[in-house]
Amino acid sequence: MRKTILRLLLLVVAVAVMAGCVLIGRGYQMYQAALTQQSLESKVEEIQSDSSYTELSELPQMYLNAVVAVEDHRFEQHFGIDLIAIGRAAWNNLTTWSLREGGSTITQQLAKNMYFTQEKSFIRKVAEMFVAFQLEHTYTKDEILELYVNSIYFGDGYYGIGDACKGYLNKAPIEMTNYECTLMAGIPNAPSVYSLTENPALAEQRQKYVVRQMVKYGYITEDQAQSVFK
Repeated sequence: MRKTILRLLLLVVAVAVMAGCVLIGRGYQMYQAALTQQSLESKVEEIQSDSSYTELSELPQMYLNAVVAVEDHRFEQHFGIDLIAIGRAAWNNLTTWSLREGGSTITQQLAKNMYFTQEKSFIRKVAEMFVAFQLEHTYTKDEILELYVNSIYFGDGYYGIGDACKGYLNKAPIEMTNYECTLMAGIPNAPSVYSLTENPALAEQRQKYVVRQMVKYGYITEDQAQSVFK
């Protein structure tokens, strides 16, 4: 009986390893095809050439801290993927039989925005990781963060923080108040849900979560968090 169980376990492990190898292979092929169609350097130049492109020096530190706190608080420590976040997402997906969570880092999200669709699949996820590795190898963290905030979607047809500030707030990004910084940082998680023209109340709920994350990870104090809403 024990031998039978052991053989079954070994078979399951073998099948899982084979499936994993196939998945990685297919993901690598997708990654290669994407970069063959347009190089990473060309994609970056395309983003930077936009008239609303905004450099980090033209963005409030409050906004940048809010983005990192809510999207990827281990951004400065990881190498493109966050193994802790991936493990948590994998467990939650297994227990709910869904692909609801992805554990994506800022670098992975940038990779997806640059090359892939929003369709959720394991193969695309692997391809996204390969692009993320190359981004981390080629660019600094500041460069990656700058590209990220200039490529994310804010709803209502606004791409990038410069375009979104002009459309939603009628001001330059550097002029954002702390309230506006935390509000804008929350929108890209679900632009259609948190659109300021369609669902301002939901956007404000998300903003409160952003502020809580900033307190949690030491970017601001409780007193500073309260002052955001005054």
